[in-house]
Amino acid sequence: MSEVLTQIQNVIDSRKGADPESSYVAQLLHKGEDKILKKVIEEAGEVLMASKDGGGEHLVYETADLWFHSMVLLAHHGLHVEEVVSELARRQGLSGLAEKAARQDG
Repeated sequence: MSEVLTQIQNVIDSRKGADPESSYVAQLLHKGEDKILKKVIEEAGEVLMASKDGGGEHLVYETADLWFHSMVLLAHHGLHVEEVVSELARRQGLSGLAEKAARQDG
């Protein structure tokens, strides 16, 4: 499953230096963090609306958009999707309540 995410991350990384006229990702990265954040917020809102509309395939489609734009945001900060996957793996098996409490203490 994470192989697809890694492949997408590699494409995003390869677009960092690309001409903004030739790549949507290059345009986002060129316009900077505010533009990327606006897209993440927009996509998050669309996920919420798709859920309220009953979910299904439309929710999957909008979630894919949100994940993609979140990956662009990670790349903007020099981070990669593998780091998020590693964090999720670290949390696996932990009580959600205990993990949340640990974050609040630190």
